[in-house]
Amino acid sequence: MTAVFETTPDRTATPPTSAVAAPSAGAEREALFERWAERHGVVAALRLAEAEDLADAVAAAITPDNTTDTYDKSWRVWQRFCTAERLPELEGSRGSLVAFVAWMLREGQQNGKGYAPSSASTHLAAAVVGLRQRGVTVSGDAQAEARADLEGLAVKLLQTGERRGRGQAVGADIDGLRAIARACPDTLTGERDKALVLTGFHYASRSQDPAGLLTGDVTLHPRGLVVAVLTGKTKHSVRNAKIRYADDPEICPVRAYNAYRTRLVAERGERWADPSTPAFVGIDRWGHVTGGMVPDSVTRAVKRISARAGVPVAWTGHSLRIGLASVARRSGRDSIAIADQGGWARHSRSMLAYMQREDGWDDNAATGLT
Repeated sequence: MTAVFETTPDRTATPPTSAVAAPSAGAEREALFERWAERHGVVAALRLAEAEDLADAVAAAITPDNTTDTYDKSWRVWQRFCTAERLPELEGSRGSLVAFVAWMLREGQQNGKGYAPSSASTHLAAAVVGLRQRGVTVSGDAQAEARADLEGLAVKLLQTGERRGRGQAVGADIDGLRAIARACPDTLTGERDKALVLTGFHYASRSQDPAGLLTGDVTLHPRGLVVAVLTGKTKHSVRNAKIRYADDPEICPVRAYNAYRTRLVAERGERWADPSTPAFVGIDRWGHVTGGMVPDSVTRAVKRISARAGVPVAWTGHSLRIGLASVARRSGRDSIAIADQGGWARHSRSMLAYMQREDGWDDNAATGLT
């Protein structure tokens, strides 16, 4: 972010009054510049154009990489739709958006199958962003109608008994954590695996969270660990998560992390104690450290670790996050405390969805009313 503000133009310089065009390209920006020039004069219009450029730079700097990837992927889906239906790519009419929704649910995937409604919803929102970025006017009413039609068609799918998508990932639980701890071999990889899962569960990690941690982001405290999670998308998810020593040493995240880090330094050298090195390292099948883990390798590792432990349904990269919310809820923890630990906004809808009921009997709203 500092670099963004360092690129701010010199506000003390006086631009030439003979300038007649905005610094930024694009018909929409040029038209806006002309209106500013007519209203405020050329000098003020240039200042406003520079401010627009700065706003664009800040927006680019704060947009997470995975959000940009989603936009790019969704734009490619939109392009395939336009090609298949012989519609102009740069047109965001009501009919085009509704047709896009219907096409996605009917045959939108590259294999000819329909998307799950949740995926179609993501692609719709990102395609609208892509259209607007390219100067296409998309009315709020057109987007709202397409979204309403998507929700209605999703209900129709449910009524016919068709459920698409993988559904919500299974949540981690204490029995699974214990099985994983026992199944980890006495190797550096085993120590890394145990620490990855046990710490990740206790701060409700996403796959990108442990992948983004540096050694200096995890600090020892007399009562446990403090994990500085800096990879979150919102002000709530960027946090200092506190992880206490567990009563059961077998599944204690603090002991597991300390054992892993001690072994890493002892076997691979003091350089891994440097605060700027990755907290969780990749290790190949021969035991060689390959550098820091990335989100995909974290997801694969969690799946592999849970399968090795014989967990009935293999966990995914999101299982640890779901598990913290679910287990803490069943244990009577306050929802605000859960939100703060896991980096959710208080009363977050996604967090409430993660507080999933195991069978609907023990935690049933109608229990004992009659």
